[in-house]
Amino acid sequence: MTAHSLHAAPAGIDPRGPRTNQAVLATGLALGFVAGWWPVALVFAIVLGVGVAFGPRWGPVLVAYRHVLAPRLGPPDELEDPRPPRFAAAIGVAFLVGATVAFAAGASVVGWVLVLIVAGLAALAATTGLCVGCEMYIVAAKLRRR
Repeated sequence: MTAHSLHAAPAGIDPRGPRTNQAVLATGLALGFVAGWWPVALVFAIVLGVGVAFGPRWGPVLVAYRHVLAPRLGPPDELEDPRPPRFAAAIGVAFLVGATVAFAAGASVVGWVLVLIVAGLAALAATTGLCVGCEMYIVAAKLRRR
């Protein structure tokens, strides 16, 4: 294996998968907030965490997207690097774990603020394609190259 192959971009992914994941995340967290069901933070921390830990082929929503929606949509116009959405998901996991800890400690206001930050950013990404966590990854990658 050459040094170049160690740093080569991984195989591209269908960008509609992460957007579907973001839409499900935003909707689920918003419904959890409206229902006052704080375990939604832990549930989605686990859902996102699986994809972060094992890659996009294993994220539960991404698996559902790949098997249910993607065949009906046809191939994407272009593929995207999986690293930025995976980084964004890791940030989401950190916030949702923080929310879960806050809820367990009785700090429900802090927990819901963290949940709503994730829900809002996921909704932004799902509806506009602007993924703040992805942009953070890109900026960090550029800074690392300097």
